[in-house]
Amino acid sequence: MLIYLPIAEVSVNAFVLLGLGGLVGVLSGMFGVGGGFLMTPLLFFIGIPPAVAVATEANQIVASSFSGVLAHLRRKTVDLKMGVVLLVGGLFGAALGVLVFNYLKALGQVDLLVKLCYVVFLGVIGALMFVESLNAIRKSRARGGAPAPRRKQRGWIHALPFKMRFRTSGLYISVIPPLMVGLLVGVLAAIMGVGGGFIMVPAMIYLLGMPTKVVVGTSLFQIIFVTAFTTMLHATTNFTVDIVLAVLLLIGGVIGAQIGAQIGVKLKAEQLRILLAIMVLAVCGKLAMDLLLMPSELYSLGSPGGGH
Repeated sequence: MLIYLPIAEVSVNAFVLLGLGGLVGVLSGMFGVGGGFLMTPLLFFIGIPPAVAVATEANQIVASSFSGVLAHLRRKTVDLKMGVVLLVGGLFGAALGVLVFNYLKALGQVDLLVKLCYVVFLGVIGALMFVESLNAIRKSRARGGAPAPRRKQRGWIHALPFKMRFRTSGLYISVIPPLMVGLLVGVLAAIMGVGGGFIMVPAMIYLLGMPTKVVVGTSLFQIIFVTAFTTMLHATTNFTVDIVLAVLLLIGGVIGAQIGAQIGVKLKAEQLRILLAIMVLAVCGKLAMDLLLMPSELYSLGSPGGGH
């Protein structure tokens, strides 16, 4: 069942898009990531132009994240105060990212930049998560008489000014680190079409010291607003949001997020993280191959009326 996507100017099987949306929705519910870091490259693979994939994917992240947040709000695992601080940084970052994106689009370099960003980020994040998960699994098996690892002193964060109390997370820290994390995630949301959860979740756990159970819901809360803002900016400045593509991804994503939230409860945290790490590295490898291999046609002449 082929559907023509007006903005992307390609025909794609509708069931493939629904399936991709569902898969990424499941990941969103399980890990607290928007899932864009996997969905956007998957859209590249089925022939969607990167500029359209980035702008449209933000829509799908909003929906699957919203669906996930509702489940977390019911469990009271969202730190709304921390979410708002991250959000302020995120909105500034998103505006900055869209400016950079538009500038590169004018130069005609945006597709290459998006793909390079993906290869670098997915490679680094995937490798770090994989190593960390393996260590966690090893520790849980050899729990014998090994002393618990000492938590790193977060001295420099405690020394920063503008402290605020975050009751849900049980923290009293400066608002500067969460603002910076939000800013970085906002820039990435605009340039890469990602929610940024794959950077925000580790940053919230290891940098800010937030309890893991609160991190997923808080991350999704911030992602909703930043990606919605990003989509609006892309739609009004680039005109690269494909509504038909967005709707199909949305339907799949919302259903998938609810299933993912259920699966996430049943699996161990280390198992979840290692699964995610393997998927991230696989997508990174495929993207890197596509960039390195010589294209079959060095010059492609795109004539508006098609034909050869």
